[in-house]
Amino acid sequence: MSTAAVGRERATRGLFERWQRDKDPRARECLVERYLPLAGKLAARYRGRAGEPFDDLLQVASLGLLKAIDRFDPDRGTAFSSFAVPTILGELKRYFRDTGWSAHVPRDAQELALKVQKAEQATSSRLGRSPTADELALYMEVSVEQVLDGLEAAAAHHATSLEVPNDELDGEPRSLSDVLGEDDPRFEQIDASLTIASAERGLSEREQRVLELRFSGELTQSGIAKRIGVSQMQVSRILRGALAHLRKLALAENDAHHPAHSRTG
Repeated sequence: MSTAAVGRERATRGLFERWQRDKDPRARECLVERYLPLAGKLAARYRGRAGEPFDDLLQVASLGLLKAIDRFDPDRGTAFSSFAVPTILGELKRYFRDTGWSAHVPRDAQELALKVQKAEQATSSRLGRSPTADELALYMEVSVEQVLDGLEAAAAHHATSLEVPNDELDGEPRSLSDVLGEDDPRFEQIDASLTIASAERGLSEREQRVLELRFSGELTQSGIAKRIGVSQMQVSRILRGALAHLRKLALAENDAHHPAHSRTG
């Protein structure tokens, strides 16, 4: 090692000692200035990815640099750059993982979604077609319900505009918003006590419990999830399934009482 390199190493060690021992802010500022080009070089690796501005990436990399400076132990004999690089890259990767989703999704759900996507790619190449949820569950050695949770979470990774053209009707283009269904107003007009009482026999105990907590107990989905020990996403799926079943039974009962309306509607 050259004399100049030895001198730089000693100077750097001195700065770390001043920062860690004395909490000298000037020492920390000097370390940031010295290694900021390293942060910029690492941020440049992700330039243009997902349309993120380089200034934002540099800010994230700089945050990683600060964390590396605060966590580095010069007594371990490792060069700071060797310690800082994985720390800064980890901060950048975490940034893309947390901000690359169109809707807020819990970290564990994001990780599950990524695992399901990887499994889907692997099994698709082997089978020559898209795998079923059962096949993915077998491949991943998890339950089908976990696979469905992962697929549902993955849908939040990219948003689709409601104005995107969907198809045509009588030669006129239609957007996705034109074909979305709406809540049937008749459902709210049916005597709830009679309808739910007759429909409950076709629901599972868990579905009945979730509906009771949501509409009688007035709990939020997150509150229900904590009460029955499942994820909020599972509660959402249970609610959708149970309400769809109730709606079907309600409409059937309404049509039975108003056959003329059923035939003309």
